[in-house]
Amino acid sequence: MNASELQKIADWLIDGARSAASPSHMMAETCERLVQAGLPLWRVGVFVRTLHPDIYGRNFIWRPGAEVEVGTVDFNVLDRPEFQASPLAIVFTEGSEVRGRVGDPGSDRFPIVADMRAEGVTDYVALPLVFTDGSIHASSWTTKQPGGFSDVQLNALRSLVRPLARLVEIINLQRTSALLLDTYVGNRAGARILGGQIRRGHTDSMHAAIWLSDLRGFTALSDRLPAETMVDILNGYFDCQVSSIRNHGGEVLKFMGDGLLAVFPIDEYVGDIQQVCGSVLEAARESRASVEAMQYPVGEAVERFRFGVALHVGRILYGNIGGGNRLDFTCIGPAVNLAARLEKIAGKLGRTVVASAGFAGICAGGWADLGEFPIAGFSRAERVYGLVDEAPAA
Repeated sequence: MNASELQKIADWLIDGARSAASPSHMMAETCERLVQAGLPLWRVGVFVRTLHPDIYGRNFIWRPGAEVEVGTVDFNVLDRPEFQASPLAIVFTEGSEVRGRVGDPGSDRFPIVADMRAEGVTDYVALPLVFTDGSIHASSWTTKQPGGFSDVQLNALRSLVRPLARLVEIINLQRTSALLLDTYVGNRAGARILGGQIRRGHTDSMHAAIWLSDLRGFTALSDRLPAETMVDILNGYFDCQVSSIRNHGGEVLKFMGDGLLAVFPIDEYVGDIQQVCGSVLEAARESRASVEAMQYPVGEAVERFRFGVALHVGRILYGNIGGGNRLDFTCIGPAVNLAARLEKIAGKLGRTVVASAGFAGICAGGWADLGEFPIAGFSRAERVYGLVDEAPAA
């Protein structure tokens, strides 16, 4: 084991592993450097818990001559017998080192040791990665060297996990920041905020298709159903829309009670306005079908739901708006205001999907002229269009 090479690797990690372009590259280069320094590694894993509503953690697995495998696990992993019987469960709960060398007393209590013995692995060591906030993450190291890791090699790994933990923590914090921003403000807004657009007044103009929807009868539902039930209903209702919006290139900017505001950016240089509006309409049709199929049992009855969505296209102002040190990343402008007014008209007409003349003109075909309506706050009336295949609700 080359001590000077090991120190170079530690220094490289402390300096941010600058030659590695991504976490996967950092993992691969770290392991390859360790092998070159004399560590007989076979399989290495890094397991990091995350702050995410659906994902418990991420794992990175390295093997010689193969691409680093990157995966995620959900919160159900904590209840799975294979996890509860693994050395990693001990590392996460106790923060202690766990070793499973083939032939050592007690090593067979870990199923993973028996599995790896079949691959020719002779030693398995799980080491905690302790972050500065005290949270415990994990790494695992295996070898096929006869007799397992030597004491010198084990000590080298123990010394290396400290700088590795610092770098992994920084990478994890950066990713957590991006994930949380994506979760709460959307990926486009999150990228801008992380890029430094954080001062009030930092705004951009964007040409976009606008989606504004709400749940019909929300106030009456809220009056007769428990608040906890309404939260569950709203989550299911928003699920009916969000996946379709995102799959068709849109970004959800805001949930407002039962309302949802989304935008579909239009690249004017590419000239994809017809394609974008067609995708928006397809997302609206998918959402309509999903909401119509949605059922929620309440006692002996089953609640059914309807929603309305207004589609418009225009230029919006997109960026930081707020007061003092409390900002919101949102969009404003006459186009957004018109979409909001159209959504109210959709409710009065008993329609699910309505569009402005601008949107219907771009996404031509399949529209019925519903008439011209005065729009509060606007100097002239607006012609409103509904889908031909949709009969107005009573």
